[in-house]
Amino acid sequence: MDKLKMHSLDLTQRNIEAVAGLFPAVVTEAVDADGNLVRAVDFDALRQELSDHVVEGPQERYQLDWPGKRAAAFAANAPIAKTLRPVRQESVDFDETRNLIIEGDNLEALKLLQESYLRKVKLIYIDPPYNTGNDFVYEDDFAESRADYLARSGQKSEAGERLVANTEANGRFHSDWLSMMYPRLRLAKNLLTDDGVLVVSIDENEHASLVRLGEEVLGDASYVGEIVLKNSSKNDQAYVSIQHEYIVFFVKNRQANTGDWVEKKEGLDKIYAAFEGFRKEHGDDWAAIHAEAKAWFKQFPASDPVSSSKHYTWMDAQGVYFPDNIAGPNDGQYVYDVTHPVTGRTVKMPSTGWRYPEAAMRERIADGRVHFGLDETTVPNNKTYLANTEYQSLTSIRYVDGRAASKRLAALFGEKVFTNPKDEFLLRDIYRAVGVTGDDVVLDMFAGSGSALQAVLELNRGGESVCRFIGIQLPEDLNETLKTAKGAAKQITTNAIKLLTRLGRPATVAEITKQRMRLLNERLAGDLLSDSGFRVLKIDTSNLADTLETPDALLQDTLVGAIASVKEGRTGFDLLFQVLLDWALDLSEPVKAEQVDRVEVLSVADGALVACFAADISDSVVRQIADRRPLRAVFLDAGFPTDAARINAEQIFREVSPETEVRAI
Repeated sequence: MDKLKMHSLDLTQRNIEAVAGLFPAVVTEAVDADGNLVRAVDFDALRQELSDHVVEGPQERYQLDWPGKRAAAFAANAPIAKTLRPVRQESVDFDETRNLIIEGDNLEALKLLQESYLRKVKLIYIDPPYNTGNDFVYEDDFAESRADYLARSGQKSEAGERLVANTEANGRFHSDWLSMMYPRLRLAKNLLTDDGVLVVSIDENEHASLVRLGEEVLGDASYVGEIVLKNSSKNDQAYVSIQHEYIVFFVKNRQANTGDWVEKKEGLDKIYAAFEGFRKEHGDDWAAIHAEAKAWFKQFPASDPVSSSKHYTWMDAQGVYFPDNIAGPNDGQYVYDVTHPVTGRTVKMPSTGWRYPEAAMRERIADGRVHFGLDETTVPNNKTYLANTEYQSLTSIRYVDGRAASKRLAALFGEKVFTNPKDEFLLRDIYRAVGVTGDDVVLDMFAGSGSALQAVLELNRGGESVCRFIGIQLPEDLNETLKTAKGAAKQITTNAIKLLTRLGRPATVAEITKQRMRLLNERLAGDLLSDSGFRVLKIDTSNLADTLETPDALLQDTLVGAIASVKEGRTGFDLLFQVLLDWALDLSEPVKAEQVDRVEVLSVADGALVACFAADISDSVVRQIADRRPLRAVFLDAGFPTDAARINAEQIFREVSPETEVRAI
């Protein structure tokens, strides 16, 4: 009975398999440092395959580089002996929901998700530390000491003297951020569908680095634009007062995602309501309605979304419209007389003729879709109705009041508990614009207050979609944050700590994420929302001891114990979720627990997987599981009292359900 590996994917081996698919001759076998025979790439042979298209040594090349990049790349590929443990008591609708909140380091979480969600995530949203000089940057295992960094990057001499005066302006300031982001983006790319979208919030500090890094990881053609968000001014800022942030967009594959991104214009409800009032007051006096509409639009500043539609000042029985160009694109293609409906005289024709053939023009006039002037001296216009132009291409300039999201979050919690939360409705609109629909998956690897997760629920309201979210958040200690917080941030952090203490929860950011989603679940209970729950999964060490030990690290007298060892306190559900990861199954699949001959049997997705981790597995239990003909079955290896019992279990499956894939842990 084959064993499951029970650790995260070794991405280096997957890369070797990809190379083998292109150049099978360059993949060979070699002996590693522990004396094991492993697959390896013969770079001399690969160099021959690529002939003169190789850049090496001191040759100049276009690239993004920084001290620590190689270690960051290694961190992305290295496997980890970790797992995701389900926490039912912290979840909402654990058995029914398809949403996930993962508590732990997002680098580890992304590694654990590599197989279960490979090419399954439609949109990944990232709101990383902005690297303003005060941000916490994840200190991954590959991070080096400041002294080592300064020496290796040439900023400190052998005698220990500093060679760069401003520590914030030195390379380490940006290198730490790049080293933190690089492995996470590499892992995130693997999860995106072919038409998937990466959306990143950032400010001016690392905007340039982000764009270049994104292009390196996803490809030169991946960057497709950005939204500039106007925010409050910084009057005390030197040189230029920066008054905006960015939302940067990358696509995984331009051929798969053609960029047909549209959004509904903002302010339409205000416009329609205003014209409804004009119509009630003036009836069919279209000129009076036009005059009042022009005056009404003047009240809105350029920053108000209503102003983008200020040319729609006319109305008729069919709706609100603006007089659009009716001239032909080609000089003199359609030339004929058009009679003014009031004066009966031939109207002035555009210099290039009409846009439509004569028959089509007569039909439009009969339908009332041509706007005539007061007399024949004015060129008529085409009526473009607002109802037919409610959608536009995703626009790059946005005026969003950042205080609104803060007020909504404070209203939900009863007080301010998080500084500068992202706007959930803006994110909802972005999801909709880029084509997140159906049962697509949205992942946020810096979940924070949970705005991106709520945006998924807002998208699903009304039953138009059943999209799912995966939120990942480190349990950052708010008490540590409080030590350096100042001004309003200090009071907000204090509020959060007191709230979580009252709830009996640890004072961490991850608890804020979960509590927001609990409150939303209660608030949205009456809406047409199929799923507002979530499963909580926490990153922990592997359920099995020594799953990544090398042979020489296992002494002979402990070998048997290590093989059979399940860590104390781990449950069948804990083991099951590690098996789901190992078998690349969706972590949100429904799980049913039942008793078979007085031992627990877990069934996933109506037979996609059946598991039994009992300490004593009888032939009867094995046969009853085999009778169900599941696609997969897994047992605790130590649950078979003898080798003969294990062999007999395999024989039962060969006889009863030969198509079942049977494994052990």
